[in-house]
Amino acid sequence: MNPAPSQSVRIAVVEDEDGLRELLVDDLRNRGHAVEGFANAEALYRHLSVHPIDIVILDVGLPGEDGFSVASHLRQLVAVGIILLTARTGAKSMQRGFLEGADIYLTKPVDYDVLEAATVNLHRRLSSSAAAEAPVSKTTAVTYSPSMSWALADGGWTLRSPGGASLSLSDPERALLSLLFRTLGETVPRSKLVAALTDAPLEFDPHRLDALVYRLRSRVRETCGEPLPIRSVRGTGYVLASPCTA
Repeated sequence: MNPAPSQSVRIAVVEDEDGLRELLVDDLRNRGHAVEGFANAEALYRHLSVHPIDIVILDVGLPGEDGFSVASHLRQLVAVGIILLTARTGAKSMQRGFLEGADIYLTKPVDYDVLEAATVNLHRRLSSSAAAEAPVSKTTAVTYSPSMSWALADGGWTLRSPGGASLSLSDPERALLSLLFRTLGETVPRSKLVAALTDAPLEFDPHRLDALVYRLRSRVRETCGEPLPIRSVRGTGYVLASPCTA
């Protein structure tokens, strides 16, 4: 029997080989983690749009969008740990993996104890880093809504809650919120939001927009203790509204 982990981690395993994916998922679950398996990038993005994930274990040779591309997109959209798991052992592949955003690069066949240790240690490091982030002391509000008391500060890189809590924003989060604050109370079409996030909107998987919004809501709730009033308008887009708006 596998020993219980020092902490449970929410893990997504993205591997197109069914047998290997099942083995990885079963082993990590037996170690006490919350694990889901996916055969391709699209399935992962759909899951991320409604479920938080701590670590993504990612095969490079995926059908459709490969693991390098997925790692790059994840690094831009959500704050997760990324472990690339691949049969490619060359230095060039490893270099590319790290440049695309991987935190750890492991080669197949994988040692399950090593994968477990890498997963737990990466999660611990990322959690410690997030907790150690110092609060921003300088405030220069670029957009402010008195009715909501939510503000973007420091050139749009910091979100301030009505209770005074602060959250540092990623590049995509900043672009998304800047647009929503400028159109406060108005529904912004998905196409316009996607255009604010990428220079290649036709190649942008729309599930990544939903994953970004969901992750941002979760981070705001966890860090600020208040829900960010971004509302989904079915079939249209998103709106930033006052909490008391019907």
